[in-house]
Amino acid sequence: MRKTVAQKLIESHIVSGKMRAGEEIALRIDQTLTQDATGTLVMLEFEAMNMPRVRTELSAQYVDHNLLQMDFKNPDDHLFLKSACEKFGIWYSRPGNGVSHPVHMEHFGVPGKTLLGSDSHTCSAGSLGMLAMGAGGLEVSMAMAGEPYFVKMPLIMGVKLTGSLPDWVSAKDVILEMLRRHGVAGGAGKIIEYYGPGLETLSAMDRHVIANMGAELGATTTVFPSDAAVRRYLKLNGRGNLFREITADKDADYDSSDEIHLSELEPLIALPGSPGNVVPVTEVAGKEIYQSYIGSSANPGLRDFAITALILEGKQVHDRVSLDLNPASRQILETLTATGYLQKLIHSGARIHQAGCNGCIGMGQAPATGKISLRTVPRNFPGRSGTKNDQVYLCSPETAAASALTGVITDPRRSGMDYPNYHDPEKIILNKEMLIAPKGEGDSVELQKGPNIKPLPSFAPMPERLEGPVLLKVGDDISTDDIMPAGAKVLPFRSNIPEISKFTFSRMDDTFFERAVKFREKGSFIIGGANYGQGSSREHAALAPRYLGIKGIIAKSFARIHGQNLCNFGILPLAFVEPGDWERINRDDVLAIEDVRKSVRNGPYITVYNRTKNEVYKTMHRMSSRQAEIVLAGGLINHIKSRKRSGEVS
Repeated sequence: MRKTVAQKLIESHIVSGKMRAGEEIALRIDQTLTQDATGTLVMLEFEAMNMPRVRTELSAQYVDHNLLQMDFKNPDDHLFLKSACEKFGIWYSRPGNGVSHPVHMEHFGVPGKTLLGSDSHTCSAGSLGMLAMGAGGLEVSMAMAGEPYFVKMPLIMGVKLTGSLPDWVSAKDVILEMLRRHGVAGGAGKIIEYYGPGLETLSAMDRHVIANMGAELGATTTVFPSDAAVRRYLKLNGRGNLFREITADKDADYDSSDEIHLSELEPLIALPGSPGNVVPVTEVAGKEIYQSYIGSSANPGLRDFAITALILEGKQVHDRVSLDLNPASRQILETLTATGYLQKLIHSGARIHQAGCNGCIGMGQAPATGKISLRTVPRNFPGRSGTKNDQVYLCSPETAAASALTGVITDPRRSGMDYPNYHDPEKIILNKEMLIAPKGEGDSVELQKGPNIKPLPSFAPMPERLEGPVLLKVGDDISTDDIMPAGAKVLPFRSNIPEISKFTFSRMDDTFFERAVKFREKGSFIIGGANYGQGSSREHAALAPRYLGIKGIIAKSFARIHGQNLCNFGILPLAFVEPGDWERINRDDVLAIEDVRKSVRNGPYITVYNRTKNEVYKTMHRMSSRQAEIVLAGGLINHIKSRKRSGEVS
């Protein structure tokens, strides 16, 4: 069999199961990545397993999301994470060192390795020829403990790239083209693998841009070959000895295919509300903007900031526009300073923020009410920026920079400027000073837990019968930001489930928490549409509803990571067999499932009764037998404890 890069990576790490699409497989994990918005729970979960040290080749913890220190909560958590790294043998990236994905790529990414991260954009590392996937925190903590990662074998979608990008078109336009063609669920159940002669014109960081937003396609991950571009990148970062070539066999067999002629692409832009609302920039050109934001994990490379600096050189940002620059790593910020690009940016009127996620996750840089904000970030879900009813458009650095000068959305090809002549430097500044390596044994280290860090809640096993009201009914493409908002107000409670649960669905229904509390002991349901739980991997979007008594969610379909997170916390994920049944259920209808435990084990079909309307609905679960046992146990922690008691795990 002629193999793809993805198949080679999976084959070299598979520990159980068969490489047949849809079958659950277990993969050995070499590296893990955690960030501070999710890492506090991961460390608490790892502590609960009574594990002295991580068993991976390398685990790294980044502080990049919660950098605003408006009170004690965030700095307390930073100290907790540092102490956890010392205790458990984990690399610690200090606050201000940069966004996890580009920093991991700079210092730790290795072709051929597997990487599991408690961040959906962990797939960025596929740019180096890694098998890198986002997952819920519990699964990452399991991987840190040496356990394999379970996932259903994806289909492999091959995307052939030909030609080269024209002036004023860059890697962001490639992934926006994929989103225009396939939408936010078009990659569900798939690994997207890029190949073809067009790859020769894309640097490793260009590939990072494309791989990063594979998460927005709903893909399991994105994979690129490890080739000359990866060799150059590793050498530039002082790690050339770690290069190994990994390419697809000639005429490798893909389950599905697409082709992009790079030379035919034009500047694209995603309209507010979803990364999938993509149109040519020309369709919205001329609209007045207030903010232009460049950076984040989606456009983190030196090139993205240097191109912006060259476009702005000798000019001034429009007096109505706030040009916010979000350096992705301290190493890139230092190189921008040494090469003179930073001076050009500052003199042109740019506002320089610390290296981190910042405005991308709603931590500052919120746009003005009703004003357009152009951003190179990966997501524009409603309200994610920190402003209610925001108007966030996603675009390339070229479009964002040209528009910052004119004050309106501008097709950079029609700006009247010559396209900047940029080439990657032969040498960059390397900075590993803010990465703290694991030291010795951690037996004597005490975890520093501030007053906002609360113990993980415990949950009872699934009862024999479920009955309760529908607390909320939602439509398609509900994101984890809709379920559990991010931002400076909410995320500081990430290690305090009782407090953060008060914000559950708050953007959609400000009565949800009060109503949920009334039925917390009895249990309740949520009705969802297609692609329920897209977006961030944050497990709070499953853990908080479970804390509030949600026992089952019936949806048209589930996003991969969120579906697994529901299982991990004992929430039964059911899919409608007849899509029209979604229409028949209303909020406050009382639903019931008889003989739940028997039905789940005997599945996949489960009958749901509507006591209010005297109706019956046929649903099904798509869980493996392992996932089913996790749900019945009341979640993954209970399941692991049960296996330990029986001697199945050490």
